[in-house]
Amino acid sequence: MEESSDFYSVHETNGSPPWEDHHQQCLEEKHVENLRRKIKYYFMNPCEKYHARGRKPWKLILQIVKIAIITGQLVSFGLSNQMVVTFKEENLMTFKHLFLKDYVDGSMNTYALYRQADVYDHIDYVIEQYGHLNNITVGNHEYEKTGVFYAPLSLCQEYYKNGTIYPGNETLDIDIQVNIDCIKIYPMHSQPLQEVPPNFELHFKRLLSVKISFILKAINLQTVRHRELPDCYDFTVTIIFNNQAHSGRIKVDLENDVDISECRDWKVTGASDRNIYQTVLFDCLIIITCIVSFTLCTRSVLSGIQLQYEYTLYCKNQCGKKVPWSDKLEFVNGWYILIIVSDTLTIIGSILKIEIQTKLLTSYDVCSIFLGTGTMFVWIGVIRYLGYFRKYNTLILTLRAALPNVIRFICCAGIIYLSYCFCGWIVLGPYHEKFRTLNTVSECLFSLINGDDMFPTFKNMKQKSSLVWLFSRVYLYSFVSLFIYMVLSLFITIITDTYDTIKQQQESGTVMSELQRFLSVCNDLPDSGMYRLEETHGCFINCCIKRCRETRERLMSET
Repeated sequence: MEESSDFYSVHETNGSPPWEDHHQQCLEEKHVENLRRKIKYYFMNPCEKYHARGRKPWKLILQIVKIAIITGQLVSFGLSNQMVVTFKEENLMTFKHLFLKDYVDGSMNTYALYRQADVYDHIDYVIEQYGHLNNITVGNHEYEKTGVFYAPLSLCQEYYKNGTIYPGNETLDIDIQVNIDCIKIYPMHSQPLQEVPPNFELHFKRLLSVKISFILKAINLQTVRHRELPDCYDFTVTIIFNNQAHSGRIKVDLENDVDISECRDWKVTGASDRNIYQTVLFDCLIIITCIVSFTLCTRSVLSGIQLQYEYTLYCKNQCGKKVPWSDKLEFVNGWYILIIVSDTLTIIGSILKIEIQTKLLTSYDVCSIFLGTGTMFVWIGVIRYLGYFRKYNTLILTLRAALPNVIRFICCAGIIYLSYCFCGWIVLGPYHEKFRTLNTVSECLFSLINGDDMFPTFKNMKQKSSLVWLFSRVYLYSFVSLFIYMVLSLFITIITDTYDTIKQQQESGTVMSELQRFLSVCNDLPDSGMYRLEETHGCFINCCIKRCRETRERLMSET
């Protein structure tokens, strides 16, 4: 008995029994294998996941259905929005022909006045046309009413407060404070301008501008043919006689500000509300579909973040290594984030569309931006599923790998591009129409980079200054040579080199990252049954079975 007690005491001091160490090692190996399989399962495509665990690819099916119904929604809203835009543009053209004397289509850039009598004559013409609108227009335009009276036409002139200008003596004395004089003219009572506003006189020497503004109402009836309720429009028409340059040329322009509202009282005979209700139900179906897609993709993103945390913890505790950011970002699926953004935009756009259909809102432009951007992201998301094919995946990997270098290259090239923009605007702006503003300069130079509109840019340069004309040649030739022959070539080279690198890596099969090296140890195929979540035998038994299987395979290979 004493010897046996000494034996047990010696064993206790030496540590835990050997089978416990083996069991602990088995648990650790099992944990690493489970982590490896979980990560590998996360990066599988929908078909492989179906073979691995028998789960149907609901996200893939949902995305296909979503693309179809969202595209149908966009086409329907696009046709409706096109009618609204067409109605606005045609009314703007109508107002130009009604209120601008001797107006011809396409002559707005050259429409100007040069004599005082012409200015008075054109103002009188506007007042006369406004007063007899109901008798001359072929549309359903009407005056705005304030109570029982029609809203008046407003005639205002802006001019310097005081000033005496003598160009012959090269002297002037002017007060830059601006005065504004306005009069109201009610419709149906217009007479010639010299009699209706007896005290209205234009101070041409000090005149800055003359503005005539009035409000007209109309109803868009073309939507009735498409089973939609008509909208009521308020057109705020402003005619501007611009004399700020004081060059002897008064430019005339007509602006039209549109406000769309719900008609107060309407009745459409022969039409049913059924079509409107069906459209609203279809939009509700899209909202529900996007919410389900949003939920599934958010869950997948959270699962990826959880796996990233587990993998980082494993590398820190077991391997003593820090996971690089490139491996961490592998767990953040950018396609899921793109789909989440797309679903959010589509949900907001669909809600706005429902409110437009029920005439609670009239924000067509805002709704079109949300729906258009959401649909664009939905279609771009299809590339994710094409990436599961080897040839398409090469293109996607090339874009992703080249993106950092492309961004750095664009930053450097953008600085040179902006320098040419500022230089062209300052030097060539007074002599060339395409260089009058920074916006037009940028558009012109971007067109030159793509080889578009090159000859007219050279030809339309005015030769009023020989020095500026010579500078323009040096400017344009240097820009074209630099950006077409050097910048574009370097840009293409960056993409090509990245493509060759990705292609070589795929052909050689080299492991590119620590994460891929970690996953390459797992050789279990998706249909092997190792990825299923059913309860299996104990860890110790599984470990023993695995060791026996490995020993048998090794002996067979040696034999």
